[in-house]
Amino acid sequence: MAQPTPRANTLFTPFNVVTGIILLIGGIVTILRFTKGLGAVTNLDDNNPWGIWIGFDLLCGVALAAGGYVTCAACYIFGLKKFRVAVRPAILTALLGYALVVLALHYDVGRPWRLPFPIFFSQGTSSLLFEVALCVFLYLSVLFLEFTPAAFEWLHWKRARYIIGKISLVLVIFGIILSTLHQSSLGALFLIVPSKLHPLWHSGYLAVYFFISSIFAGMAMVIFEHAIVDRFLHDEIDEEHDIESNNVALGFAKAASFLMMGYLMIQVIGIAIDNDWHHLGTRWGLWYLVEMVGFVGLPAVVYAIGVREQNIKLLQWTSGWVVLGIILNRLNVSLVAFNWQLPLDQRYFPNFPEIMTTVFIVTIGVVLFKWIATRMPVLHVHPDYPDDH
Repeated sequence: MAQPTPRANTLFTPFNVVTGIILLIGGIVTILRFTKGLGAVTNLDDNNPWGIWIGFDLLCGVALAAGGYVTCAACYIFGLKKFRVAVRPAILTALLGYALVVLALHYDVGRPWRLPFPIFFSQGTSSLLFEVALCVFLYLSVLFLEFTPAAFEWLHWKRARYIIGKISLVLVIFGIILSTLHQSSLGALFLIVPSKLHPLWHSGYLAVYFFISSIFAGMAMVIFEHAIVDRFLHDEIDEEHDIESNNVALGFAKAASFLMMGYLMIQVIGIAIDNDWHHLGTRWGLWYLVEMVGFVGLPAVVYAIGVREQNIKLLQWTSGWVVLGIILNRLNVSLVAFNWQLPLDQRYFPNFPEIMTTVFIVTIGVVLFKWIATRMPVLHVHPDYPDDH
């Protein structure tokens, strides 16, 4: 097993310098946001109350964090033990992703001291937002518990590690149920705005679209994440993780290819049921086809070719392509195709502080992932627990 290697205590590395600049700018914007209000740092208005903090930080963040429940389901529910090496990195990514989604919501909503209000005091239980808030709250708690074995191994808390291991399957099942609920509910949120969202993106099947796309988004993110980790944190990966990750890539890419083709089919069914064929001949229709063909259909075919040729590099590049496609889809639904009938000068576009806040939040996630992965047994097996990973 490859042990984590000590790193040189070099402070002014390119990574640290760029990260420091981003964190400094993000800290300044954060102070302005919570002292001067939304108007000082956003382009939001009454016509565009939700911006990039919802479109990217929330919708994209939740979709790309789906690797946690997808990998756990594959390994523990469907019994595909070859995916076990991807479980801890996927859970860590999901934990950080959901935690940063909650952080991003503070920027958009404000008043962080009222965060518990929707869960413990609100009576609006018929709201989809309440369901999303409840599921995210519960699932974030589940993810924290699912990741504690790695922390307990690092801290050498053997008794706590033994106890949490006994309830791990219950946590996995509960987490999968919660993910199914809120991944689909995020799509259902947009069912109430048929007059604002373009017909090609608005459909009675939006909840189904969001749920199915979250599954192959999670698979793509697991493959893409390993490619990044292998490039920059290769010293932390042991031999088993390095070898088995190729099997994970092949298995997830094959499944994602089928799912993406099925996703295209239900998109066609949705257009047929709503009789939206005439929209395909417009500029909006061209943009819709770019998303569906360019970021779903083509990568699905390339996935199939990569699996047939067992070309891991091709699968990794394609996974990055799919991740971009998921981001494009969520931004199309929440921003680009939203308020599509308004003149361009009344449309929303994020300003510099909004974009830097998003970059700031993503950077925090990267820094935390690096810090945890270089210290805890995430990418390698702890020698005291060789059979529990």
